[in-house]
Amino acid sequence: MTTLGPLSVRLPASRATRRRPWARLALFPAWGLVLPAAALSAIGLLLVWSATRNEPGSTLLQRQALSVGIGFALLWAVSRIDLRMLRAYVPVLYLLGLAGLVAVLTPLGRTINGSHAWIVLGDGLQFQPSEFAKAATVLAIATALGEPRDGERRPGAGAVLLALGLAAVPVGLIALQPDYGTAIVFLVLATGMIVVSGAPKRWFAAFAAAGAAGLLLVWRLDLIRPYQLQRLMVLADPDADPMGMGYNATQARIAIGSGGLLGKGLFHGEQTAGHFVPEQHTDFIFTVAGEELGFLGAACVILLMLALLWRGLWIAAKSPSPFGTAVAGGVVCWLAFQTFVNVGMTMGLLPVAGLPLPFVSYGGSATISSLAAVGLLAAVNRLTRTPA
Repeated sequence: MTTLGPLSVRLPASRATRRRPWARLALFPAWGLVLPAAALSAIGLLLVWSATRNEPGSTLLQRQALSVGIGFALLWAVSRIDLRMLRAYVPVLYLLGLAGLVAVLTPLGRTINGSHAWIVLGDGLQFQPSEFAKAATVLAIATALGEPRDGERRPGAGAVLLALGLAAVPVGLIALQPDYGTAIVFLVLATGMIVVSGAPKRWFAAFAAAGAAGLLLVWRLDLIRPYQLQRLMVLADPDADPMGMGYNATQARIAIGSGGLLGKGLFHGEQTAGHFVPEQHTDFIFTVAGEELGFLGAACVILLMLALLWRGLWIAAKSPSPFGTAVAGGVVCWLAFQTFVNVGMTMGLLPVAGLPLPFVSYGGSATISSLAAVGLLAAVNRLTRTPA
């Protein structure tokens, strides 16, 4: 193998490879990552189809299929990049990510579903810069944590503070939208990366104290908007306002519960067909899985995600470089947290946060960025020089 810039180029197959045609499958590395991502994307297309099939003239399925295609093309391209060369371009990628977040706050930005988090370029063409800023921030934090000073085996105070500063800038910009759910994703992935990098344990006590102080400050300054406070109250008692703020959570639980063990069958969900659950093709796509595929189908979605995350943790543990470990750890924390929150809010265990289910929910920006993140895991996996 040789490298040209950040891209790696595979030389002609060896004699042993030519004797084993199946070895050519290495063209698409890390099948332990690709197969779960592909299965989840396929399930997502079916669920989006079911959730939107009764909408006249809807092109949501076609758009999601296009996003999945672009996402897998990007997955492959990113997986072929030599991360050791990519590190030279991380500052540029990070600044581009911040530029997108700043652009949202200008007249280019648009408010959709209560958050001024989108840029609309034309009829039906829109994207969410915060989704693409996630990967850029992961790479930036990994660069800060993945370069211990001489004589150090783990990041020092300076590296940890730099990592926190790199996370704080996008968090602040996203909080201005306001999109607190996405802002928390950045905080979680930054904290997870600091953990897997082996930072001293005293930092975690500082994080807990800072988090408590932050919550107190938000409460004292009345930074929580009324509808966000109502969401917390609904979590404590969903039946207190079943036709108001508790409507989403109530209908979601009804839809999932009505599926039983085996579900009502794909395209046969009465709740789904009646559109009783708002945003059922995006943030609440898991309700479609629960109603039409039942407990077993919904559990299959979760198990596929767990398989991908487990593989990501294995890659983080086996990476020969601190940079690769931090990148893999950040991606795993990102995808795991979003899955946990999305499934939890759908089942009424967590407040509604507006986070999509990775690979499954409708949304071009989220789908493409999640698949690109899998490409980063595959790129880290290549550095281990072990079979995928």
